[in-house]
Amino acid sequence: MSDTQASFGYKDVDPREKPGLVRGVFDRVARRYDLMNDLMSGGVHRLWKDATAARMNPQPGELIIDCAGGTGDMARRFAKMARAAKHRRGGDDATVVIVDYNAEMVMAGRGRDDAARLWPEIAWAVGDAQNLPLPDASADAYCISFGLRNVTDISRALREARRVLKPGGRFLCLEFSRPVTEALGKAYDAYSFKVIPAIGAAVAKDRESYQYLVESIRRFPDQETLAGLMREAGFGRVSVTNFSGGVAALHQGWAV
Repeated sequence: MSDTQASFGYKDVDPREKPGLVRGVFDRVARRYDLMNDLMSGGVHRLWKDATAARMNPQPGELIIDCAGGTGDMARRFAKMARAAKHRRGGDDATVVIVDYNAEMVMAGRGRDDAARLWPEIAWAVGDAQNLPLPDASADAYCISFGLRNVTDISRALREARRVLKPGGRFLCLEFSRPVTEALGKAYDAYSFKVIPAIGAAVAKDRESYQYLVESIRRFPDQETLAGLMREAGFGRVSVTNFSGGVAALHQGWAV
């Protein structure tokens, strides 16, 4: 991909156009986003997210960035785990800041489950992963789940994550990735291209957005390529954990 083009699914577009195109996708799917995740994955995405939160291991008093945090699915996990740690050890409340580019997704999250009363640790902001509204070296941990493939410039978003993390801060990226066997890859392709857009059409009344979802996964860097981009951005001790045979992968590193 050249500097004058960005991927939007299988299309190559002007980088200036991609943010608006992605915003349009999530404007349309925001209300049914969590339901569609359950339907598309058979609920398995919950196990991937639980494992990611356990790896994050949120602690009392920490500032945790949930970038592209959407409706707050991951942020609630972080807040719950930090509460449990505080109950065991004492200390201050953690703060989990959701930063999402799409206002509709943020509104859907803030209006769910009486968010302000039940989750006072969570703050919400509309912002860009490539230009976070946060000072340098301010966060203890950063997570981006199923959002990195939607940014225009992945390397810039990684550098921005490194900027806001304190030295030694934890970085985690949960994202769809590449199945590790050819047989699984073929089965996954068949399911993705035939079933997921059909579910989107039936449930969300939006086949096009879920066609983009499937295509964007195929254009996203594979496990080793993304690990290399993390190292270039300033992360050390980079590791990759495949989930469900590489259908999803958790990339982890530390700010150095």
